[in-house]
Formats: sequence, structure tokens, C-alpha cells
Amino acid sequence: MVGGAAPRARLASAGLGCAREAAVNPGLRWLAEATARWSLLAPGSPRAMQMSYAIRCAFYQLLLAALMLVAMLQLLYLSLLSGLHGQEEQEQYFEFFPPSPRSVDQVKSQLRTALASGGVLDASGDYRVYRGLLKTTMDPNDVILATHASVDNLLHLSGLLERWEGPLSVSVFAATKEEAQLATVLAYALSSHCPEMRARVAMHLVCPSRYEAAVPDPREPGEFALLRSCQEVFDKLARVAQPGINYALGTNISYPNNLLRNLAREEANYALVIDVDMVPSEGLWRGLREMLDQSNHWDGTALVVPAFEIRRSRRMPMNKNELVQLYQVGEVRPFYYGLCTPCHAPTNYSRWVNLPEESLLRPAYVVPWRDPWEPFYVAGGKVPTFDERFRQYGFNRISQACELHMAGFTFEVLNEGFLVHKGFKEALKFHPQKEAENQRNKVLYRQFKQELKARYPNSPHRC
Repeated sequence: MVGGAAPRARLASAGLGCAREAAVNPGLRWLAEATARWSLLAPGSPRAMQMSYAIRCAFYQLLLAALMLVAMLQLLYLSLLSGLHGQEEQEQYFEFFPPSPRSVDQVKSQLRTALASGGVLDASGDYRVYRGLLKTTMDPNDVILATHASVDNLLHLSGLLERWEGPLSVSVFAATKEEAQLATVLAYALSSHCPEMRARVAMHLVCPSRYEAAVPDPREPGEFALLRSCQEVFDKLARVAQPGINYALGTNISYPNNLLRNLAREEANYALVIDVDMVPSEGLWRGLREMLDQSNHWDGTALVVPAFEIRRSRRMPMNKNELVQLYQVGEVRPFYYGLCTPCHAPTNYSRWVNLPEESLLRPAYVVPWRDPWEPFYVAGGKVPTFDERFRQYGFNRISQACELHMAGFTFEVLNEGFLVHKGFKEALKFHPQKEAENQRNKVLYRQFKQELKARYPNSPHRC
């Protein structure tokens, strides 16, 4: 018993040495303790028992190290797998819910600022004006396409964006509180999904003074929030819009066309002011920019863009050759041909159609103003504003062209560019109050011409 006790004691001592080594590595502590207990009980010679201990201790250390390595590799694998899964989920999320670019956040800020202002009343006090619902950076020397529309006619913006490559400014009229809310949603949806809208379009809102534009009810923005492309927004607009007969608003408020025109061209130097359902010829903006950039003597000149109208079944002509072909077969005719021939007769369409073809846009001939000419034109400098007392139908553009004449502007007709109205203008397509409005504005026009004599006492011209 005494001879066997000594080896066991030495083995126990060696086991405790393994335990001390394990103390440096806490992960081996349990193995050292187990080895020490086993060594006190194991039979055999001291040398064999010491070798057995060393082998076992080394084996368990190697085994434990291998297990720890496997565990670390497994954790690393799970971490990488989790990261890949998270990236996949994020990509899938953004596929359905794309993040808002910074420019869209700026649109939100613009809308909040414009709406929070509460708008400003116009000179008559009948209308509330919200400037800068959408904003865009405009070169002061650029040519702005300025237009106006009811909410239901905003869908025409799509065609204007395709044909006009420069900046646009549109004034939107909302006749009711619901339309004002819809206009704010459309402004955000169009600018969010249409990069061209964000980059090139400024938008202003006008509504009756008794209303204030506000953020709409949650259900309507929710419908627009499901849209994912510019085309989807215009398709949605086409479904919710209910275009009616011209100027038939269904309310006791008048359509303030001249207020809207002034607002749209407010910050422009050179502007082409048109109705929203008209389409310019392809390349008109580029041609105007090149022509205006070559010279700075255009102040005091109204560059007339001939206007036509086309049957709705026809594709819009892109250049003068296409237009002339349709003109010769009666599918295109001068603007207002069936309603007010003298309103555009001074443009001299027969002369324009027979001009020789040229590659560069330029003024082709000078036309003296004659009552009641109301040309569409591009002009810079001190251009008289539209008289905002003219509302609804009649004399709203005639009065402004008359003042241009009194102010000394000359009218020069461009050789290649043109405008085309979608559809023939016909009397039956107007609202029943058209003639009454025309007569009322005719009386105002007589008064307006008398006022011009006092405003331009030294002018050699008369309307």
C-alpha cells in the first residue's frame, strides 16, 4: 500500500501541474480536474502513468482546440450567411419600397413651405395664390414654356415634357377644396417619379380665396403612394381627371386665365406662353436658345410662333414638312379658324407655308399688329403683363397683344417653329355661357383700350 501510494501521489502532483497549466487556459480547467481525479485512482507504474497522463492531456488539449476552431468557423459562417440574407432582404425591400432620393425630400420641403404660407390673395381678393409648389433652377437667359391648366388638364404635361426640352412653368387652377388637395398630391407624385418634372418644371397653385390648400386625407395619398413610375402617375391622373367643356367649372368662380399666365411667366425673361393642350414643334426650344444667344437685340420684339389646330385622330407633326403635308389636305388648319378667323389671320399662313425650307430658326417677316390679332410669341425685356380682369372666355390674349403694340413692340414671324392645338376649335365644344362671357369681356376691352391711351400718351400706335 505504501509503495503504491507514492506513484499515485506523484501522478496526482503531475495532474495538478496540468491543472496549473489549464489555469492559464480556462477552457482546459475542467479537463485538468478530471485528469487529476483519474490519476489518483489509475493503476500501473509511475513512468507509464506519467506518459499516459501526458498523452491524454495533450490529446484533450488538441481536441478542445479543434472544437473551438470548429465553433469559431461555424459562427463566422452564420454571420456571413446572416449578412447575405440581410442584404437580399434589403434589396427586395427597396425593390417594392424605393428609398426617397434627396431631391424628393427637397420636394416635400417645398410643398410644406408653400402650403404653410397660407398663400397670398391676388389683387382682386378672389383668388389665393401658392407660389413655388414645385421649384426648378432656371437660367435667366433661358426660354421658359409658360402654361396654365385646371387640375383635370394636367395630364397634357406629359406631351409638353416630351417636345419642350427646356424649363416649364405651369400654373394650376383648383376650383374646389378637393381639387386643391388633389393638386398637392399630384405635384408630389409627379415630382417623385418623374425626374424630368423635378429637373425642369416649376408649379404654382391658384384656388378661390375662400379655400386653403392643405395636405389631403390619408386615403388619397395612399393610392398615389402605390405608384412606382412616371407613366403610372399619368395613368392614374387620367383615371381620376374628368376634363369637361372649356371653362365649364361647375362652380360660381371664374377661370382666371390671365392671372395664371402672369404667374407662370413671372420669373422668366424670355417666355413662350401657351395653353396646356398645345404642342410645340420638335426642337423649338433649342432653336430659340441658339437664335437668342447669337444676339442681344431682341428686346422690344415679339417673335411670333404660328399656331395651328389638328384633328384629334392625327399624330402630332414633329417638323414643318409633316405639318405642311397635313395642312394641304385639310387635316391641319390655322388656329381658331372656325371661331375667330381675324384673331390669327395677320400671321399670314399662306406666306408662312410657302417659305423656303431652312435649317436654322430665324424671323422670316414682320407683321403689323391689327385688331383683334392674338399671336403666341416669345419676347423678352419689359413685356406688359396680362390684364387679370379678363377671366373666362374672350379678349384675354387680344388685350395683351394690343398693349404690346401700344408699347412699341414689333411682331416678327418665325420661319420654322410652330404650335399645334389638340383638336379643332368648334363652337359646339364650348360651354353655354361662352357668348355671354365674350360680350362682357368685349365691354371691358373697350374700357381697356381707353386706359391704354392714358398709359402710353406718347405712343404713335392705337388699338
